[in-house]
Amino acid sequence: MLLEEFDYDKSAVIEPWFVHQPVEDFPETVISIFHHTLFQRIAEFLGGTKIAETKDVDGHWPVYAVQYKGHRFALYKARLGAPACVGCFEDIIPMGAKRIILLGNCGVLDRSIEDCGIIIPTRAIRDEGTSYHYAPASDYIDVNKKYIPEFIQVLEECGYPYVMGTTWTTDAFYRETRGKVAKRKQMGAICVEMECSAMQAMCDFRGVDFFQFLYAGDNLDHSTWDPRSLSGTFRLDDKEKIAMLAFELAVKIEEERQ
Repeated sequence: MLLEEFDYDKSAVIEPWFVHQPVEDFPETVISIFHHTLFQRIAEFLGGTKIAETKDVDGHWPVYAVQYKGHRFALYKARLGAPACVGCFEDIIPMGAKRIILLGNCGVLDRSIEDCGIIIPTRAIRDEGTSYHYAPASDYIDVNKKYIPEFIQVLEECGYPYVMGTTWTTDAFYRETRGKVAKRKQMGAICVEMECSAMQAMCDFRGVDFFQFLYAGDNLDHSTWDPRSLSGTFRLDDKEKIAMLAFELAVKIEEERQ
């Protein structure tokens, strides 16, 4: 099968650094959020200053420098789906990024996980195509290989409960069939999203640290689909507080490095 055709040659015809050059004083830690409105609110709250941008057929995507508790970080809006998400961070890494902290939304396969509950993935089911260009074929990839202890400390200090487990990364949210949901649950999955396995594979390939945490959205572990707070601006204040946990983690990482 084509997905098993991994090429161990690390060089490619087109490389990210052909397109993007290092940016002077670019923050080593990039914090990224998918939700457009949430991203804008965080950027406005922290007074972000544009320091770079990426470009594609959909437009220009700014990279902001923000200050939080005396530390300087990059803030960037992630793109939905593994190919787009990985591609945009391939553009960011040559600018100077050394670690990526990504906040995502997910559907839950375990109804006991509350709406907006925090999930820390420990491995991901590779039901997408992008990761197979960055790592040999396998059903799973270990994720969040660094910073789990630090993030748990952040959650405990801030009073947030959490769950840990396997996530199912898929390319097709309209093909999350009853049969596939049942199979992925048998494989250990407690949630489903569209980027985690591919982002971890790419970051491993590029030698960049990666950490992703998720907040629970819709419930697939039900007789009928329950969207809960998946769409729009529902519970946006709660999600903004959750997003700030990424900055708390980034501060803790910086303080431990000093």
